[in-house]
Amino acid sequence: MASYLGGRNARGVTKAQLDEVCRVIRSTPIIDNHAHPLLKTEMLSRKPLLNMATEAHGDAIHATTTSLAHHRAVKQLASVLDCGPTWESVVAAIEQKRIECPDDWVSECLDGIETILLDDGLDDEDDVYDYAWHNNFTRGGSCKRIVRIEAVATEIIDRHGRAFDQDGPDVDDVFDNMLEEFDTQIKQAIADPEVVSFKSVICYRTGLKVPKVVDIAAARESFADIMMGYEESGKFKRLQHEGLNDLFVHHTAVLIRQSQARHKKPIQFHTGLGDNDITLAKASPSHLQEFIRAYPTVPMVLLHASYPFTREAGYLASVYANVYADIGEVFPFVSRDGQEGVIRQILELCPWSKILWSTDGHWFSETYLLAVMQVRECLETVLCDYVRKGHLGWRAAVQLTRDVFFNNSNKLYQLELEFEELDSDGLTTPGSAPDGRRTDLEVLEFFMRGREIPDFVRISWLDYTATPRMRMVPYGRFVSLLEEGKPVDIGITKAALGLLQNDTMVQGASATGEYRIHPDFSSLKPGPIQGHISMCGEFREKDGSRVALCPRSQLIRATELALQQELKFLIGFEIEFLLVQRTGTGSDRRYETLTNDGHSWSTSHYFADPKVSALLKSMATDLNSMGIQVEQIHTESAAGQFELTLAPLPPVEAVDTLVHARDVMSALAVAAGYKMTLHPKPFAHAAGTAAHVHMSIASPHGDRPKVYEAFYAGILRHLHALTAFTASSPASYERLADSVWAGGRWVAWGTQNREAALRKIEGSHWELKSMDGLANPYMALGAVLLAGAAGVVRGEEMVWRDCELDPARMTDNDRREMGVRDRLPESLGQALEALRADGDLVKIIGPEVVERYVAVKEAEARMLAEMGEEKRREWIMERY
Repeated sequence: MASYLGGRNARGVTKAQLDEVCRVIRSTPIIDNHAHPLLKTEMLSRKPLLNMATEAHGDAIHATTTSLAHHRAVKQLASVLDCGPTWESVVAAIEQKRIECPDDWVSECLDGIETILLDDGLDDEDDVYDYAWHNNFTRGGSCKRIVRIEAVATEIIDRHGRAFDQDGPDVDDVFDNMLEEFDTQIKQAIADPEVVSFKSVICYRTGLKVPKVVDIAAARESFADIMMGYEESGKFKRLQHEGLNDLFVHHTAVLIRQSQARHKKPIQFHTGLGDNDITLAKASPSHLQEFIRAYPTVPMVLLHASYPFTREAGYLASVYANVYADIGEVFPFVSRDGQEGVIRQILELCPWSKILWSTDGHWFSETYLLAVMQVRECLETVLCDYVRKGHLGWRAAVQLTRDVFFNNSNKLYQLELEFEELDSDGLTTPGSAPDGRRTDLEVLEFFMRGREIPDFVRISWLDYTATPRMRMVPYGRFVSLLEEGKPVDIGITKAALGLLQNDTMVQGASATGEYRIHPDFSSLKPGPIQGHISMCGEFREKDGSRVALCPRSQLIRATELALQQELKFLIGFEIEFLLVQRTGTGSDRRYETLTNDGHSWSTSHYFADPKVSALLKSMATDLNSMGIQVEQIHTESAAGQFELTLAPLPPVEAVDTLVHARDVMSALAVAAGYKMTLHPKPFAHAAGTAAHVHMSIASPHGDRPKVYEAFYAGILRHLHALTAFTASSPASYERLADSVWAGGRWVAWGTQNREAALRKIEGSHWELKSMDGLANPYMALGAVLLAGAAGVVRGEEMVWRDCELDPARMTDNDRREMGVRDRLPESLGQALEALRADGDLVKIIGPEVVERYVAVKEAEARMLAEMGEEKRREWIMERY
């Protein structure tokens, strides 16, 4: 199978190595070393949106719709906006975003940008947001200023022009005062930590051929002409005068050179393409050569890839230590072939340690989005081609990417930012699926990089009784199917979602017909035992459509519906578990607790036991090695009882991780000679075992009380019915009791109150305490999120007050004052009746799902009721 893992091309490069290059290109955060502020909302309509992919203005802008750059931008924006691939559809979709969720749209457009260095001298400050406003939308915040030299000079000249009196001070004295003010402002900017660079647009004015020595006489003459011809009602707007432009650039360079700071702030120069008032012949950076030589200690950045003079920029950066080449602005103004050509040309001669990148984003957030999308695409194409041909090692390609996108700017501008990779899921890869995702085979190959070839691939699911079930496929067969382009979906009887633990089929289920279990490659994880890798499965019909009864699909649907209300969540699970041992023989075999030896909550006694300590260590380290972050592990109150806490994740990923983590932990316990059980109350004399759920609203404004209180009020409103999912076994109600830190039997909430069903921790972070390990977490969490999201839609009022005391120990009058009026069900039967009676919740979840769930749980309850207490206890512990 040379086409996967370990297969090499003629140059000795593996697919996995190319994958790593692609991953790094997609996941490296970007320091945008040159851009312009975004327009204020009320100003957006005053600038033509067509400007996002062209430098053309006036009548010339209309022809841009027939350019390759425009057509590519339309296609990319349409894919992001999920609209038709026409300019009209894109414009309409953008306008809709600006109305419905302007901040979210800006955040999406600036996704992946660590910080922005902003030249705020282009527009009137009343038209655009200030540089600090952009901190709200970048990963690292701390956007910084670039001071435009000509803007500083223009403002000072304008002020002096307005005050100038021909009968007053001599014009030469005014010139000296003007220049002194200019120097003062530049010195202040050099000392200002918010300013990281200067910029000159002399390219637009008198051209880049800046003489080595300023013609001071010409500068004074130009200044005198300005003063003498100044109209009081006018305003000096454009510095484009012989001698003067050179003077200000030279003075800035001198002041930077003379500064006592160890780090010298750079001067950025606009070079190459621009709008139609530039003289392109004077825009080549080669004209700057004398100026560059005159200030060897002053860093200089040649902006905008100097297009079409890219090779000149690369040459200058390669031979002068103080010169750097920026390759921005050509994204998205130039076609894809042209962009790839720019990257290839700059790398022909220029060391990549001298290359920077910028969006040159301006006015519209979409300009940032397009620039980032396009540079990542083109860099992948060019670097992967170089690696395949042997022109560049794959490790060098990785380093090049990180240097150009992040490290070089971080060092040059002394930003002192910490490098942290992005989540690269869903971004485009060469050869990926048409919708931009990597193919399943590519995902598997990337996952297997550096791992031993497993024996089996598991595809797992939880049924309505929360029984973990799976199918296994030999790894070789699994890969062969992917390589042949065949779907890896396995036929499963439709009865699978209507079985009890003993495989008895409930009424309403049928052995006729077949679902297909589809593995979700995003859930790939090693284990739970050596020689296996695992994925979670989702039931589908033969035509690929979702199965409403599928528990995992229920949670996916819940998150999608919540997203329509702009609600995103982070979910963290506490895995409480009990270690027990088998004793006796034959019919006398039973599970018994470990020796107590003073075991209690958060004590250290058990960690002195080498066997138990080794097992707990293995649980934490094995999970962490699988990419499952363990935040804490500690003893709970019962003998042999522990809690392992998982880091918060988005809902579906959180449940997938929980299910897999339990499998891993259970397997390790068996290998160590123990049984790990999630039974909520196996021993009447000991504390019960829960599966607490931590929830927080991660979307914008989620920490606003108006949002999260409505969400949790929706849960409290339906908590009777929800208990059928969260406390899904008759055994669950042996744990749910008052005044034992189990969340109690009252519909109530309280800040840091562990006797309330809902404990508020901080802001939107709350804990649901009435759930245990026998619940199907896909169904339980899905129902909880649906109830909460419905509360947000309705604007549900939090009629329950913050309980500071145990509701069970309050008087009836006190409970009434706190809005605590209702008790939770005392049995599974009561919970199922409450679920049936809650018409709103049934409608949200789906009548078909509720009907099947109730049928399964009632049949399960009848089966368990026929067992004696001891047999029922053992039977549940064997399975959970």
